[in-house]
Amino acid sequence: MNDNDICNNVINIEKYLRRVDYIIRLKGREILNDFNITIPQFSALQILINNGVLTIGELSQKMALACSTITDLVDRMEKNQLVVRKKDEKDKRVVRIEVLPKGHDIVKRVLEKRVQFLDSKMVDLTEEEKISLSKGLESLYNAMKDN
Repeated sequence: MNDNDICNNVINIEKYLRRVDYIIRLKGREILNDFNITIPQFSALQILINNGVLTIGELSQKMALACSTITDLVDRMEKNQLVVRKKDEKDKRVVRIEVLPKGHDIVKRVLEKRVQFLDSKMVDLTEEEKISLSKGLESLYNAMKDN
């Protein structure tokens, strides 16, 4: 295999990853509409679920948004009973955001719908092709994650 083949392979991988990402994002927005939740709210819920209870500042850093924006976001999420603010047990000046059962349920159901969508699009792939794709994507992720 020469450098030109490698270059073309990488170009194709990047192109198709971008296209798949675009389709999944479009379908994801459609799914979120069914649950009456915004993309930033869903992202915040995922971050909180994956990282545990966070402060406004910590969530702001992880979402790369201003603290004032996160405060407004959390206000709306709290109003919709997705999260609750709780005072830190050790330092009462610190307020932490905790995901409520309704927030956990929405994330679970949205992710299930996304998996169902992806599964429906891979119906013509063999199990071997699915395994190969899964392993390849995992390898790519592992190579990129510590960037």
